[in-house]
Amino acid sequence: MIAQGDAKRMNARRLLWLVLFLLLVTPLVAGAFALWADRHVETSAAGRVYDDLAALPPREVAVVLGTSKYSRGRLNSFYTGRIRAAAELYHAGKVDGILVSGDNGTASYNEPAEMRADLIALGVPAEHITADYAGFRTLDSIYRAGDVFGLDSYIVVSQPFHIERALYLADQKGHDAIGYAARGPQGVHFQRNRAREVLARAKAVLDVEILNIGPKYLGEPVYVNRRTARDS
Repeated sequence: MIAQGDAKRMNARRLLWLVLFLLLVTPLVAGAFALWADRHVETSAAGRVYDDLAALPPREVAVVLGTSKYSRGRLNSFYTGRIRAAAELYHAGKVDGILVSGDNGTASYNEPAEMRADLIALGVPAEHITADYAGFRTLDSIYRAGDVFGLDSYIVVSQPFHIERALYLADQKGHDAIGYAARGPQGVHFQRNRAREVLARAKAVLDVEILNIGPKYLGEPVYVNRRTARDS
């Protein structure tokens, strides 16, 4: 017959082994899921990310995904690459309007306003640029493109790895989206951001396929301004 004290010690050991097992297995499962989600998102966007302007099919509107203009006190090359790519699309006649979507969470931080001003500086007419001030993250930007701005066919402008996630999210909404790849940093800076993208993709898959999370804000419909045939 097992004494009460011995039984308690046995139960404590079993609990300890269970905790150790979970501590070992949980990161392995999470890591495997993140790698699967990374590949899942990449596969869903295959063949729809263009870096050749001439080969890019036209759409009426480009959706430019926001990011900070400055990083560590310097111009952020992710940002400048997206702005230049969007201006290229407009001037080449690949799009007739541009929707800049970014974070305007505080009065002192306004990604869409900076994007709009810099596009105007590159010769894009102000009347053909529309701002989405509630694009707090990629999911918000893509979902709001359809639900608020009435778009179901557009070109996403960002860096290639980011476009793939955006196109995956667009697929969840039934949008006919393609991407135009903007230039960005290379080397260590790129690798660090690409590593973070693995986690971002895992969260995107969790959000839309398991948790069914939507954008933070919606609102009344907004028309995206664009040039007409007479403006071209």
